Amino acid sequence: MMRKLVIVLLSSIFSISLCYGDISLPNPQTKDGMGLFESLKKRASTPGGGFPVGNLSDDELSTVLWAASGLNRGKTGWTVPMANGKAPYVRLYVAGEKGTFLYEWDGQYLREINNKDIRADIAMQNFTKRAAYSLIFVFDQNSLKDTPVDQANDFAQIAVGAMSQNIYLSAAALKLSARYIHSIKPDVISQALQLPENSKPIGIMLLGK
Repeated sequence: MMRKLVIVLLSSIFSISLCYGDISLPNPQTKDGMGLFESLKKRASTPGGGFPVGNLSDDELSTVLWAASGLNRGKTGWTVPMANGKAPYVRLYVAGEKGTFLYEWDGQYLREINNKDIRADIAMQNFTKRAAYSLIFVFDQNSLKDTPVDQANDFAQIAVGAMSQNIYLSAAALKLSARYIHSIKPDVISQALQLPENSKPIGIMLLGK
């Protein structure tokens, strides 16, 4: 009896560890696939009311996140420009059905923040809950604390622009749907993500299939 109980407990713990916790992402796709100019031709915002509800594969999610702010050369070269060669100061959070995670470009994995589905709560539009993932752009102001405030905010907006465009292009190449959302609920996001002080939510990118 005791042995059966131990087995059940261990099985439960193992199941929980599979559902929640940090997630190692597969290597992103970095070759083959659709060409750049074809992706530019197909780049578009998917209408909110008709946003698809299908799920993405881990390979697709990994590739899109890498395109947004992953390493593409050495240890300090990213897929988007960052001021003064700094590490990405706009962090990308991933909200989905199984919880919310922080994309860690160093190691290509998702670090768990919580196991709550917050997709329906973080923007003004009610169709955000349809997307498989909401990618949340958050400016870490402490990363640019030595930069004048106005200039730092400009740098953050430029970074979000570059990151979102890369998401659009990679989504087009992978035949995924994407839509940038600027009308967000910063206070709700900050609380849900347990953001540290001097963190500023800027926008959301919906991702679906």
